[in-house]
Parts: sequence; structure tokens; C-alpha cells
Amino acid sequence: MKKIIALSAFAIVASAFNGQVFAEDAPAADAAAAAPAPDTGPVTANVTLASQYRYRGISQSNSLPAVQGGFDYAHESGFYVGNWNSSISWIGDGYTGQNPSVSAPIEMDIYGGYKFQATEDVLLDVGFLEYYYPTKNLISSFSYTTPGSLGGMYESGRQAVGQSPSTLEGYISATYGMIVAKYSYSFTNLFGIDQSKGSQYFDLSANYDTGYEGVTLNAHLGYQYVPNTPSIAGEPNFSYTDWKIGLTKDFTHGLAGAIAYIGTNASNSAYYNPNGDNTGKGTVVVSLTKTF
Repeated sequence: MKKIIALSAFAIVASAFNGQVFAEDAPAADAAAAAPAPDTGPVTANVTLASQYRYRGISQSNSLPAVQGGFDYAHESGFYVGNWNSSISWIGDGYTGQNPSVSAPIEMDIYGGYKFQATEDVLLDVGFLEYYYPTKNLISSFSYTTPGSLGGMYESGRQAVGQSPSTLEGYISATYGMIVAKYSYSFTNLFGIDQSKGSQYFDLSANYDTGYEGVTLNAHLGYQYVPNTPSIAGEPNFSYTDWKIGLTKDFTHGLAGAIAYIGTNASNSAYYNPNGDNTGKGTVVVSLTKTF
């Protein structure tokens, strides 16, 4: 707990804002940040093609390509609202061994908050974000049982607890120079993980403009803390650390590309695909974003 408190304090003090409220560690975020929209008004939009969708280091699309997009409205007072969406497969993937009819092909993020200059050098941002997953044929009565009783490892993963994966988080981020720090707290179970209300995510990032041909160096380190796991014998540990190092390139006119190496130390028994592969294993992700 002391470690968690210390990380939280560090995240709030040593921070910065990279221009994205949604899914900062998704491929779209770096590219969109590198390609600011033309000054056309308070509403902006973006669309992204990515080699896969990684969120907090974990693949949400079974390592397959993803289509993403959204829009933002920012008022001059500092208040903002927005929506961001991505194709996904992880929810249906998790029920492959039990109920193949379960599906949720899209993630819909709805968020709102307020940005303000706390000091001359520090910009604060506070808000709420709802991750909404329209699901079909979810096994609402499912619960953990003796390992193996439902056919292999699929009874213990994050996707197969039978609870709604939709999640509400509150967050605070701060800006200081090129450093970005953010703290998120889950007011509900986290993405359907049993007994995970109160999960916390600590995010520290840096975006360094190299000054060469519109290229920005991106680095990220995060820690996902999930309480009450493992809570029963045989249940996996859902807490983990993730990291990223990458580059973004501004092609001008609202177009940007990104490439990054993303990795985690996530447990294979907690985060796996239908083939049993770890969805948090290290990989290279590339994306192309157009901002309007």
C-alpha cells in the first residue's frame, strides 16, 4: 500500500498532458497527439488504422488490426466532452471455451472533464471516463469454480467471469514540460474482473520533440493495480506493469504515423487469447491517424 501511495503522489506531481483524454497508451493516442487538428473550432475528430489495439499494454484485438475513431468538444472555459471507439475482440475471445455466441465487437469510450492551469508550469486535468461494451449473450450467472471444470483455462481469465465488462473510471493528470503523469481509479469492477472495484492505474509518459522532420520520441511506464486478486486458489493475478518506447511522425495536414514497442509482465493465466497466448507479450505496433 505504501508503494501505491508513493506512485500516486509521484504521478500527480511529475506530470504532463499529451493532448489525449482517451486511452493514452492505445496506438491512436501518440499519432493523434503528433498531428494537431487545423484550427476549425471547438469540435475535432480523428480516425485511425492500427496494426492492433493495445490498451495499457494488453491487446484488445487478439493482435489483429483495429479501426478506431472519435470526436472531442472543448469549451474555452476548460470543460470538454468526447467519444472514442475501437474495434475489439477480447470479450468474445474469452468465452471461446464456454459460450462461443458471446460477442462485443466494439469499445465505446465516453468521457468528460475540466482542464485548468494550476500554476504557471503545471496544467491539471480531472474527469470521468466510461468504457462501454455492448455485449451479446453474456453469461450473467457465471462464477469462478474449480479450475478445469468448465474446460481448461478459460474459466479464470478476465473475460470469463460473467460480469459486465463496462467500466467507470475517474482520473487526474498533470502537465509539466514534456512529462505526462496520470492516475485513474475504477468505481466499478475493472473490465469484468471479479471483485476488482477500486482498481488503480498509474501512468507516467514523456513526449520529446526531436526537432527533426516532425518526429517525436514517446516513452511510457504504467502499473495496473487490481485488488483482491488472487482471491481464491488457482485464480490468476491481474496486476501488472506495462511499458512503451516509440516514435511519432507528423506528416502535416492532420496526418500522423506512429510506431512503438509495447510490452508487459502480465500473467499469461490472466491475459490470454483463444490459443492460450499471452496478449501482453512484447510486440511492435504501428498506426496511421488523420485528425480533422
